[in-house]
Parts: sequence; C-alpha cells; structure tokens
Amino acid sequence: MDFNAKIPDGPIEDKWTGHLESIRLVGPRNRPKYKIIVVGSGLSGGATAASLAAMGYKVNCFCFQDSPRRAHSIAAQGGINAAKNYRNDGDSVFRLFMDTQKGGDYRAREANVYRLAQCSTGIIDQAVAQGVPFAREYGGMLANRSFGGVLVQRTFYCRGETGQQLLLGANSSLAEQIRNGGVKMHTRSEMMDLVVVDGRTRGIVYRDLVTGEVRSESADAVVLATGGYCNVYFLSTNAKGCNVTAIWRAYKRGAAMANPNFVQIHPTCIPASGDHQAKLTLMSESLRNDGRIWVPKNQDDQRKPSDIPEEDRYYYLEERYPRFGNLVPRDVAARNAKDVCDSGMGVGSTGYGVYLDFCDAIHEQGEKAVNAKYANLFEMYERITSDDPRHTPMRIYPAPHYTMGGLWVDYNLMTTIPGLFAVGEANFSDHGANRLGASSLMQCLADGYFVLPATIGDYLSRHPSAEISADDQHFKAVEHEVRDRLLKLMSIKGNRSASSLHRQLGKLMIDHCGISRNQQGLEEALRKIPQMKEEFGSQLSVPGSDDQVNQALEHAGRLSDFYDFAELMCRDALHRDESCGCHFREEHQTAEGEALRNDEKFANVSAWQYRGEDNEAELYQESLEFEAAPLAQRNYKT
Repeated sequence: MDFNAKIPDGPIEDKWTGHLESIRLVGPRNRPKYKIIVVGSGLSGGATAASLAAMGYKVNCFCFQDSPRRAHSIAAQGGINAAKNYRNDGDSVFRLFMDTQKGGDYRAREANVYRLAQCSTGIIDQAVAQGVPFAREYGGMLANRSFGGVLVQRTFYCRGETGQQLLLGANSSLAEQIRNGGVKMHTRSEMMDLVVVDGRTRGIVYRDLVTGEVRSESADAVVLATGGYCNVYFLSTNAKGCNVTAIWRAYKRGAAMANPNFVQIHPTCIPASGDHQAKLTLMSESLRNDGRIWVPKNQDDQRKPSDIPEEDRYYYLEERYPRFGNLVPRDVAARNAKDVCDSGMGVGSTGYGVYLDFCDAIHEQGEKAVNAKYANLFEMYERITSDDPRHTPMRIYPAPHYTMGGLWVDYNLMTTIPGLFAVGEANFSDHGANRLGASSLMQCLADGYFVLPATIGDYLSRHPSAEISADDQHFKAVEHEVRDRLLKLMSIKGNRSASSLHRQLGKLMIDHCGISRNQQGLEEALRKIPQMKEEFGSQLSVPGSDDQVNQALEHAGRLSDFYDFAELMCRDALHRDESCGCHFREEHQTAEGEALRNDEKFANVSAWQYRGEDNEAELYQESLEFEAAPLAQRNYKT
C-alpha cells in the first residue's frame, strides 16, 4: 500500500500555493467525461458535490436522509474559525495554525494544518456570497467570538445555529447544480460497500432504503463524506443515523484507517437522565464565552445553586488554568469535569454534572445582550430540562461528540486505494489528537470548496475515463456479498433488539475507551467485544423484511460494523502507550494530571491495514515532522 503523504517541498507557507501550480489538471472540455460519486451531503459532501459539478464533472451524490438538508452538519452550533483578524487582536494564519497544532497535541501533519488555516479566510467570503447570515457588529462588520484553546476572537457565528446556516448555503449551491443537471441526487440510499477493480476504485453498492433493492453505481472516482463514528458509544451528540459503515467497508477493501481511537468527548452536553435515552444533546461551546463553570466545594451541599455563595463555589477551570479559564480546549475541560465528579463534587441526580452559570454575564451585560447571543440555545435547554438557564445554571457533562480518526489520506485527500478520497470528518488529516472548537465546519468546507476540487484532477488526469458498467461482474459479486450480509442478519431470529445490544457495546466503550483509558481496561474491552459480537450473532432480532422500509435492519447492519470497529479502536488505544490530547492514558500523566506524550515513540500517525477476518490488522506508522511548530508540552495554565 502507498503511504506516501505526498507533502510538497518548500516553506510551509508556500506548500499549498506551490502545489496548486504544479499538480496536473483536467481541462474544462474533458471534465464532463468523468463521473464522480460523492457519498454524503453534509457540509463536506454538499460542498464537494456542488463544487465538482460547477467545474463540469458529472456527479452522483448519495445520502441516507430524505433530503440533503437533513445531514448531521445541521447540528453544529457555535461557529466557524477563520484567520481574518477582524478584531485586530493579533490573529493570523500562522497563529491559527499554531493554535490548531497545539490543540491537537502535535499529532497532526503540519502541512495539512497550515493549508487549513490558509483556506479559512476564503470560506467566510464564500459563505457570505451564498447569503449565510453571520452575526454582525453595529457598524456592519462580521462579528467574532472566542472558543476554547485560543486567546483571540476568530470564530464567526450565526447565533447558535451556524452549522444549519452554512449547510443551507452549501445546499443552495448543491440545489443549483441538481437543477442544472450536474448532480444526480440519490436520497434514502445507503452505501453498503465499495467496488475496487484492478486496484482502482470504480464505484459503490448501495441499498434503496425505501424498497430494499440493492443496486450499484459506477464512477471514475469516489469521495466519502460520511462524517464520524461517535455512535460506537451508543450515547453521543451525533444524530442516530451517524455510523462507521461507509469508511469501514472502504477499510475492508484496502483503505487504511488512521488514529481510530482519537475521539473527542465534548465537555458541554446535557447530562444523561436515565437508561431510556437514545442520544445526548450538545450545548454549544460558545456558551463558555460568558458562562462560568463551577461545582459546590462541599460534597454534601444540597442547596439550590442560586443559594450557594461565592466562597462555597469551586470554579475549577478558572483556578486550575488561570490564563485560559473556562476556555481551555475541550479535552482538558472534559477531563477536569470528570475529575471533580469522580471526587464527589458533581451535581444532579446522578452526581455526574457541573454547573454552567450565566448569572455574572447577565448582571454585567444585561439579559438582552446575553439573549442576543444565546437565546435559541437557552430555549433548547429549557425545552429539554424545564429549567431556564437565565435564572438557574445549566447542568452539563462531557459526551462523545467528534472523531479525529478516520481514513488515512495523503495531501491530496486520497486514501490508500487509488481513486478513493475522503473529506471532512471521514478522514483523519487536520486535527491530531484533539479538535479545537469551531474547526470542524472549517475543515469540512475547506476540503469541499477548495482542496478536493483542486486535487482530484491530479488523479483523474492520470487515469483517462474508462467507462465501466454497474452490470460488470465485479459489481455483481459485491452486490451478492451485500445481499448475503442482509439475509444473515434477518435469519438470526433471536430475542434482542439492535438498540439493546448497541447500548451494551456503548457502555463498554465509554467505560474503557472514553474520557480516560488504561491498559487493564483496554485489554478487558478487547476480551469482551468478541463475546458481545457473538451474542449479537445469536440473539439479534430484526422484525419485518429486507424488501421494504426497515430501520431495525439498518441499525443492525451498522451495529455489526461497530463491533469490528470498536475492536480496532481499543487496539489502537492500547498500542499508543502515551497520553496526547483526547487520548488520556492514566499511566502517562504529569505530576499535575496533564497528558504526558512520548514523542520519541509516538510522534506519528497510526495507520491500520485490514488483513482478513482471521488476522490482526497490520500497523503502519507515518512519522510527523515538526519544522514550523516545534514540539512543546501543552500549557494552558500560564
């Protein structure tokens, strides 16, 4: 397999511009000869499909929702980063690059991260041109606010619905290309497998979720924009449909999986209230701009939070991290919340919650000013909990939210299978071991609008379009495998739902591969996951049939892949014998309880290659170079 990252030579600030000037292109008259499949219609997929079609390529876009506007990107709330320096507070492309590298604990490629920072400014211009209604200052300039892990204000936002508004912008471009005939949209269609012919990606096999029919679509290249895999934990902030199947199928066809254990646990979520819940609700990190996080100092304090005086409150982030305070990075905030709750200072019925308090902000700025920034978030919280956060502090606790791991890609965003590309959260490339808040939207749109449309031509120009029919024997063989897997699930005839089995797996994963990990817990998980998969194979019950709408069958298929993926996650976490970012191995921490890296052994990307059902995955390691941002211990205290 080719693990050449293809990082351009030259100074870091010139790598991307130089690369654009040197890579091969496909001419405008030849682009209509090429057919490209984009799987996913969220920010990265929608932007990719619209951009490629606008360039003249023929695009087929697939999503399992009933509309591309229903993609999970709609749930992103707080904002999108860009190094515009509108606040004149010292921001720059280089500072955004440095903050991202430091936030990711130096486990990302420098060249990719710098390119992301460079592209960030153009994203805002693109979105404004599409009519995205960013918040503005009194004089008309776009407004900015802070997010965790930085000391500048570079986050552009649309109240608490930034992802929704950006998705509407991308979708307007996508809708135009659908109308013009450049994009053929396939809704309610789930990718089930990848088709590789003579070592090249040539299409996908998908299932019509309405009729149950299994079909194929051929292409010259395939782009996976299928998001993350946080639902391996069952309870997460992700939409219930989010899954690992598309990238896992690609992995089993030869695409390497990189850093699968790097999963971000978001510190600002509404705590679980009981076993009846099927998902968790995110409260935007932007709330940490004005909300103060605290717990009662007295473990047995039963007073209402408004009755607890200042001297009896422990503002633990402000005391432990005086320079950044409540705006420390997500991994740091999540670990500290768990720490105070494990110490018995947590709030709420379960004891696993902390307060996010807006009393001081309302007193200083006035309720109207605070409402202008967060009203829709306050309303959402009140609908769920029946508490008004203007008068009663929010209760929050960390929950699985975002995955930094994904398919290994080179600088052109191509995987180890020629012709297969991965963009957005489906790849591993830009965030290292921890993503800074408001950077997911930035990466999705950078990949979709600017990077992939430029780099895919380099591959296509080297492989002149060779028409292959979806009736080809290679496609028929994969279709047969897909149907066999579906029939096998339907034939188990046990007495447990996929949901109950999934909850069991999720509990194991959050306990042993969640906010913190240790060798003993990971080894126990690796013993139990095969047992759980065996129970799934004998106890699963899928009512209905495979030739109609059957969400139970969809869930069962995705869960089957989650078992195998969970095993690889734990194996990756066990192998990485260090702490870095979100990957906190309890055996490796400083005297002050911070993550302790091992740069001598693990300043690399762990890329796992599938070697068959009965063999362990093979590990490759891509060494990381640190020239522009030399390695340093993260410090958010001084």
